[in-house]
Amino acid sequence: MKSKKIYEEFEKLAIKMNFKIIHGIGDFDGGLCNLNGDDFIVLNKKKPIEQRLKVLVSVFNKLDLENKFLVPGLREYIKLDQKN
Repeated sequence: MKSKKIYEEFEKLAIKMNFKIIHGIGDFDGGLCNLNGDDFIVLNKKKPIEQRLKVLVSVFNKLDLENKFLVPGLREYIKLDQKN
């Protein structure tokens, strides 16, 4: 699965799990944020897509995805990161 498609699948998963993805610019990598009870994933849109995917996979690796439907390519991408 190509990086852009994986990124799109992460965006769909975030929506299903009630996370809002925020794209910002600055001196940061990104990560999970909770503000006033709302969950956000903050990504630096100036970083390459591979960097943004690393942030997304690190966030979703911390969550329970066992009972969530993931397209096989996305599930495999997440599992590969867990092994590294």
